[in-house]
Amino acid sequence: MASVSFRNVKKSFGKTEIIQGLGFDIADGEFVVLVGPSGCGKSTLLRMLAGLEDITGGEILIDGRVVNELESKDRDIAMVFQSYALYPHMTVAENMGFSLRLRHADKALTGQRVADAAKILNLDALLGRYPRELSGGQRQRVAMGRAIVRDPKVFLFDEPLSNLDAKLRVAMRAEIKALHQRLKTTTVYVTHDQIEAMTMADRIVVMHDGIVEQIGTPLALYDRPENLFVAQFIGSPAMNVVEGVLRRNGAGNVVEAHGAHWPAPQAEGAADGQPVHYGIRPGDIVLGDAGTGVPARVIVIEPTGNETELLVEVGDARIGLVVHGRVDVQPDDRVGLSISAGSAHLFDRQSGRRLN
Repeated sequence: MASVSFRNVKKSFGKTEIIQGLGFDIADGEFVVLVGPSGCGKSTLLRMLAGLEDITGGEILIDGRVVNELESKDRDIAMVFQSYALYPHMTVAENMGFSLRLRHADKALTGQRVADAAKILNLDALLGRYPRELSGGQRQRVAMGRAIVRDPKVFLFDEPLSNLDAKLRVAMRAEIKALHQRLKTTTVYVTHDQIEAMTMADRIVVMHDGIVEQIGTPLALYDRPENLFVAQFIGSPAMNVVEGVLRRNGAGNVVEAHGAHWPAPQAEGAADGQPVHYGIRPGDIVLGDAGTGVPARVIVIEPTGNETELLVEVGDARIGLVVHGRVDVQPDDRVGLSISAGSAHLFDRQSGRRLN
């Protein structure tokens, strides 16, 4: 195991700067997820850590050692790709042990490590099969097994679940998390899926346009996003955001937006009349009768079993909410939205920075 550090790391392709001087540390044994929209630079950063991309500026350290000039094979890392990258003419056992054979490792040691990894990943019965005889989830486990047998200092995962169906992704998330808890190997995981990030990470690094927007535990990012981008990116369904104006009064702050008054939290640094983005998560809204709270009109009702998702209209704004259980409303019904001021989020409209 080892720590990983990025120090003012930059990456440019021609005149286009992809990574803009970012820096952060990953502790020994930590599971860190790099998350962000397509094109934000997360996969490029992972490939630079792996030695598959040159660094334009800054330093990358593994276990306190600068690895900028080291070949990928000398960095003591193992990478699991989105495409599995298995050799079709080799069996599962041969694929898993291939990296050790390249290093001319003892055959007995190679066999033992393959057997150990197969046991961890429930691949014992598949060692004699070829990749074409495996399901997508089995192929991904073989790719993980190939990484495990190397016993690296750092595991790197580059969107490993994006080729799997939804049900299998959920199962594989649990397998990868359980694997980390068992091996305690430092892990850097890239995904664009914030649900993967929330459920798997010790800490999440939210990236956008080549910079780090926020780093923190999943719940810290969910509860207190530092800016509007993180607020809208983290959480599913996404946070509702409306533009309005903050009004301070003795009875408590409100935001005037879309013809309604929205209960607002205390924000000591915000001025009366300041233009703001007002955010509220769908699960923090309570559905009530017309005449209570924020007036709204029901647009769409989506029952999912134990929960019901609704889309309502407040003025010309569309608001999503999630209700536990089932609801007795129909499209076009008038309802009221009860919102606790303490559950709301305020962001400066110009900078996007958090105000409360």
